[in-house]
Amino acid sequence: MKAAWFEEYGAAAEVLQVGERGTPTAGDGEVLVRLYASSVNPSDVKKRAGLQPALDKGWVIPHSDGAGVIEAVGNGVDSERIAERVWVYQAQYQRRFGTAAEYVALPAERAIHLPDNTDFAIGACMGIPAMTAHRCVYADGPVAGETVLITGAAGRVGDYAVQWAKDGGANVIGTVGNETSAARARDTGCDLVLNYRVDNVAERAMDFTSGQGVSRVIDVEFGLNIATSIRVIRPNGVIVSYASAQAPQPQLPFYPMMFKDLSVRMVLVYAMPEQAKRRAAEDITSHLKQQNLKHRVAERYSLDAIAKAHESIENGGVAGCVVVEIA
Repeated sequence: MKAAWFEEYGAAAEVLQVGERGTPTAGDGEVLVRLYASSVNPSDVKKRAGLQPALDKGWVIPHSDGAGVIEAVGNGVDSERIAERVWVYQAQYQRRFGTAAEYVALPAERAIHLPDNTDFAIGACMGIPAMTAHRCVYADGPVAGETVLITGAAGRVGDYAVQWAKDGGANVIGTVGNETSAARARDTGCDLVLNYRVDNVAERAMDFTSGQGVSRVIDVEFGLNIATSIRVIRPNGVIVSYASAQAPQPQLPFYPMMFKDLSVRMVLVYAMPEQAKRRAAEDITSHLKQQNLKHRVAERYSLDAIAKAHESIENGGVAGCVVVEIA
């Protein structure tokens, strides 16, 4: 099969190779998926760059998320799944073989039905972005009638978090960094959009909630935003975060948090409870069937150009998912 892989850590253009590798087979409890799309996420480029260990057992085919068609099944898997369109997630978690290839064999429960009305490129974006967003919104109970502040509301995760929160009946305040992102956040459903570069987010959020504050914060930069989060959140609220790239070792103001009896939750798709993964997958598939999720595939690359796809994620600022299409 045609595949991309890396044998050492380094810059994408220097270490990513594209060529022929042996086609895998479906083991017990697994399915073999012919892939047509694979998405690139920050965790994928971090592994390739050596910021997260990945090469301890040999060369690696990158990427966790993808979409395609089941061509074979292993023992214990219903043969009726053959020819099923699926989106897959967690393909390269604690494994060497991800979705940047024509084929991947992985546990059957990681291959989720992809409705006929959904493009493979969109299916490839459902794993880390949509599932992370789902967990952030729903991990701490219903959001109906609540006000939720979502930072990075036009980002890959934030975009879906806004939609899940609105679907759950919440009022949503979104923060963005420019007017283009503000337009996207409004289109996605934010009730109030704030530009954190020019707006006083805390004051505007408190005004919006008549001084009550928000019940939840869903944050893309935990350490950088912690002071603002504490100001805007009401007592007994929850701060949920899935990243803290600019302040990876944040200092927490313990007493201001204690006086509000706050909870802090960190979200990582790979570590989510299986029940939470199943619920997210079920909700995603249901919403895909109903066509009531908006998606943004910002850039598409061929497998031969996978290095450019990685560079796009590393450079930042891309307005949506970056997808590698596999012919």
